[in-house]
Amino acid sequence: MRLLFLLVALTCVGLSLAFFGPFLSVPLLVSAGLVVVAVLLLLAGARPPAAEVSWIVVDGSNVMYWDRETPSLDTVRPVLRAVEAEGLVPLVWFDANAGHVVEGRYLRPETLARKLGLRQGQVLVAPKGTPADPLLLDEAARLGARVVTNDRFRDWAEEHPMVQEPHRFVRGRVRDGVARLALDPPARTDA
Repeated sequence: MRLLFLLVALTCVGLSLAFFGPFLSVPLLVSAGLVVVAVLLLLAGARPPAAEVSWIVVDGSNVMYWDRETPSLDTVRPVLRAVEAEGLVPLVWFDANAGHVVEGRYLRPETLARKLGLRQGQVLVAPKGTPADPLLLDEAARLGARVVTNDRFRDWAEEHPMVQEPHRFVRGRVRDGVARLALDPPARTDA
């Protein structure tokens, strides 16, 4: 996609040279071309609005234990690839201690995103002393998204009615680097 925008921008620069070349200086044309390229690249990297994206919220602190109950980001990666293969965009939430659990140190959201192969902004870390559960439930409700987790969120059921909606949750497991998710939408019982 970015290559296409780059080609369009270069074509615009070429047309500008052909039509306005005799009247404009070379530095001005080069600067204008670079501005056009920069704007087009920014547009190419821009995220579509939330309404146009099929989001799925991933409980990273839960999922990282799915392979033999040993916490690892290597367990989260195949789950992310599985949801992406279904055309879903993952938004991953971690508790503040997730970095300490997997690497013995605090990991910022940007670092976790890079390690998971996601864009910055697709990984969120709850503030210290605040569990990620209510935050990810709020986010899922706001986006109208399902949640990938094996957690039942019983402690949050009163504040988050969606906990009582089983179709909102995707259960799964990971074995030897292969994710198995119940991604097929279950039959809804609400009318």
